[in-house]
Amino acid sequence: MRAVLDYCTGGTERQVAAGTHLVTEGGASGHLYVLMSGKLEVLKGEMVVATIAEPGAVLGEMSVLLGLPHTATVRACSDTVVYEFEDAASLFRREPEVALLIARMLAQRLNAANTYLADLKRQYAGHGTHLAMVGEVLQSMINLPPLEVSPGSDRQSDPRM
Repeated sequence: MRAVLDYCTGGTERQVAAGTHLVTEGGASGHLYVLMSGKLEVLKGEMVVATIAEPGAVLGEMSVLLGLPHTATVRACSDTVVYEFEDAASLFRREPEVALLIARMLAQRLNAANTYLADLKRQYAGHGTHLAMVGEVLQSMINLPPLEVSPGSDRQSDPRM
């Protein structure tokens, strides 16, 4: 994602102190962030699910593209510098190359998730455990109408899955 750094104009460079929440799960901002330096962690509820330290990493893109609240909290692990775009939707219209870079990144993530789920399906086919339902999850992901995307979790499950 370092290529996105070439498009970091028109936004604001922001210093983020360690421990500061950059994005809050359930909140809506319309902002997009690009990591310049430092380290961030992604939390779902209280659980850290990822750490991000790669300059050029993009945050907030799912919320902007889906027009939904943020799906996770992002907190600075160390003093961090980000580039902030307050109106990310306008950035995507103005810089289609940025939108294409983000689309590719999201496609890579989806491919990795699909590959992982397909492997789980293969491993647990016929076992009768809860992991055997992975095939149903894959099928529902493929058939989900675009305007009805509703991420679920252990607190708020999607009734279609």
